[in-house]
Amino acid sequence: MKTAHPADRLLDAIDLIGSPVCVGLDPVVDKLPSSIRSLSPIAAISAFSLGVVRALKGIVPCVKLQSACYERFGPDGMRVLAETMSAARETGLVTILDAKRGDIGISAEHYSSAMYGQYGADWSTVNAYLGMDGITPFLSRGGAFALVRTSNPGSDALQSIQTVHGSSIAETVAKLVAETGQSSVGIRGFSSLGAVVGATKAREAASLRALMPQQIFLVPGFGAQGGTVEDVRPCFHEDGRGAIVTASRSVIFATSDNPVDWISPIQRAAESFAEEIRIGILRGGISRTASSSTDLR
Repeated sequence: MKTAHPADRLLDAIDLIGSPVCVGLDPVVDKLPSSIRSLSPIAAISAFSLGVVRALKGIVPCVKLQSACYERFGPDGMRVLAETMSAARETGLVTILDAKRGDIGISAEHYSSAMYGQYGADWSTVNAYLGMDGITPFLSRGGAFALVRTSNPGSDALQSIQTVHGSSIAETVAKLVAETGQSSVGIRGFSSLGAVVGATKAREAASLRALMPQQIFLVPGFGAQGGTVEDVRPCFHEDGRGAIVTASRSVIFATSDNPVDWISPIQRAAESFAEEIRIGILRGGISRTASSSTDLR
């Protein structure tokens, strides 16, 4: 049964599939299968996006659409984004609109209305570095993953700085996220305000997990960016809950010797990714939970 709270819905979807993973849909025209690259850019991106959504059905619980890959094509690109979001929902996938919005006041309200209302996202990504007044407008409509510790190398120059209180900037933001998220906790114990914590920042993940016990971590950087199963383990609670690992290029740009059948390689890559996380997390000593009728298997 589909529940209303964003975190409950996401956790239910993870339990149904059995693996806490998300595939990022970041279409780049030059990397699309040769069999559709001859189409116009908009037609190619549309065919690819809808094909990936169909390929992921029943394999992963969640898909994350990178808004920038569609926005660059103007109104036509945003139309394809809306159509892909709709197709993903109809397929049963939880949707994350990865737009990393960061503004306050009426601007944040407008962004929130567009992301959840016009595009129908279940979750969005937001920039926490303007403060919590840039985040709360999003929580009134859906779930939001706030940027706390990102996977890009350049983030160290800001997020690792130590404050006079002895905490890093990222840890300071984590405390604010945890405090803000307390007012929107679902029946399964997690908030509709989650946190982005990169897989390539494994040394800090344990401390951030302790600071944000009620936040679901969206964990980018796995696979093509170098993150491993060992890196993502600290993002989870001991019961195997609390994080969802994302992979994009390693799944959606999987190839085979057959240029016409580009769906099957994506399905195989998604299955391999889901299985790697499923087995790797459990073998790493994270126990099964008794809080759900469906084990993380």
